[in-house]
Amino acid sequence: MSGNIMLGVVLLCHADLDMAARMARIWAEGGARVAIHVDAKAGADDFATMQAALCDLENVVFTARHRCDWGRFSLVRATQDAAETLLHRFPDLTHVYLASGSCLPLRPVQELTGFLGLAPDRDHIESVSAYEVGWTVGGLNDERFSLWFPFDWRKQRWLFDRCVEFQRRRGLRRKLPKGIAPHLGSQWWCLTAETLRAILNDPRRQEFDRYFRLTWIPDESYFQTLARRHSARIDSRSLTLAKFDHKGRPFQLYDDHTRMLQESRCFVARKVWPGATGLLGHFPVTPTEALDLSAPRPARILRAINKTVSRRTRGRPGLYMQSRYPRKDSENGKTSGPYALFQGFSDIFPEFETWLGQHLSADVHGHLLGPERAEFAGRPKIGPGAIPDGVALRDRDAQGFLTSLIRISPRMQVFQFSPRDNQVLNWFMATDPNAHLFVVTGAWMLPLLHSEMPFDDVRRAAVWLQRAELEQIEVLNSVWVKARVQLHELSDFLARPQAILNEAVQQLEPRAPALTGLPQMRDMSGLADLLQRLQNSGLVPRLTGDDLLLSPPSDTQRTAAE
Repeated sequence: MSGNIMLGVVLLCHADLDMAARMARIWAEGGARVAIHVDAKAGADDFATMQAALCDLENVVFTARHRCDWGRFSLVRATQDAAETLLHRFPDLTHVYLASGSCLPLRPVQELTGFLGLAPDRDHIESVSAYEVGWTVGGLNDERFSLWFPFDWRKQRWLFDRCVEFQRRRGLRRKLPKGIAPHLGSQWWCLTAETLRAILNDPRRQEFDRYFRLTWIPDESYFQTLARRHSARIDSRSLTLAKFDHKGRPFQLYDDHTRMLQESRCFVARKVWPGATGLLGHFPVTPTEALDLSAPRPARILRAINKTVSRRTRGRPGLYMQSRYPRKDSENGKTSGPYALFQGFSDIFPEFETWLGQHLSADVHGHLLGPERAEFAGRPKIGPGAIPDGVALRDRDAQGFLTSLIRISPRMQVFQFSPRDNQVLNWFMATDPNAHLFVVTGAWMLPLLHSEMPFDDVRRAAVWLQRAELEQIEVLNSVWVKARVQLHELSDFLARPQAILNEAVQQLEPRAPALTGLPQMRDMSGLADLLQRLQNSGLVPRLTGDDLLLSPPSDTQRTAAE
């Protein structure tokens, strides 16, 4: 032991007793006294094997076994008994370290005792006020101290929830014992023997035990609260690297964590996978003559773990993983990158798709949501990422179709759109910050102009298309829109087509040179006549612009009227 520091270790074990025995040997051969508690639920044969494996170590003792359940006072009772046994058997101890059978010492035990010797009166225990903590995962902060919890959260969840609801509804509250303020923190601590004895020998211990017996998860609050009552100097952080996921379960450490754990300079890490042979073979590192007594530096590995938690709960942008899909608004970004929709442009310019592909470094598709097929660029049967062009499969999950295409493709995806296409993604795209929507309303009228269909059929098609576009425009004018939207009526676009097209291209590619020409425009002759005829038939065109609707009729129309 370093200086006058004598370290004792309480080891709580419930499974993987072979690995727990290995951890106990590391502690004991490093000079620590070890008291082992094995959960009474563990098999008798496994327990006997563990005892036999450690029988040669005189500084290892086994304590009375308790049946322990998660979140129950039985874990505190097991810790109390093991600590009392340890202090009684080895009265010269100066510090006691609480660890589990899956806690792996990373640095030599001599470095830990040397570090403790730098401030021998300091207690290393995370202890944060329960009313200020705010980081409890899946649980209660202050209510765990003000309500009764007689039922097991895991085994009796229905009764647990009903009991909590009943107490809340009736306004029932427990009385906190005088002289204590509830605190929370990691279960794993290192206390001075003086502080630990004061907690265990407190004349009011029976009162405190009775109170904490019906709190929730008392192993994270009992010692953390009572240390504030008896400790003269608390360093409110654990010396054990123990991080939990978004559901409150401890992270398991594997072989590929070896380098980060070594750089962390932590003394102990939890929870190590029993099969991590590389990790178990590497740690604890071999002690050197010049002991390193520096404090742990876990910032890097904690950042990596926090990033993992974020990736697990939020996912990659635009990737709909099983843990978040199909729950609405649980995605981390609707899509993985920017994309653009051009509506009405291919009706005005028949060769617009080809022309736009020459001016953008993007994949320019036709009508991906068209009624007959998904028109991928070049019209292959199988598009990027082996996505087929079939309508049935596409429309079964149109959102997945679009998000997969955007995520799979390295370049920006640009496609054409029309009221003729499937409208199911209108809200999705309108509320997606990655979307660029360029819309010329009423342009769907131009293909009808030269369709040579009977007027009654043209009118029926116009009614249906106008209704679809009006519903879409209502979405695009919503206060919930997050996409970048440019709306132009047909008459406005025809008045300045090059300026509007140039603005759209510059928005998608700010460094692109200004446009010097336009694609071939569709013949507009007869458009005003068609609009007037539709109005005379009782259908008022509402999306093309008043300029076109108020244009004078052609000579042919006047002659027919006379």
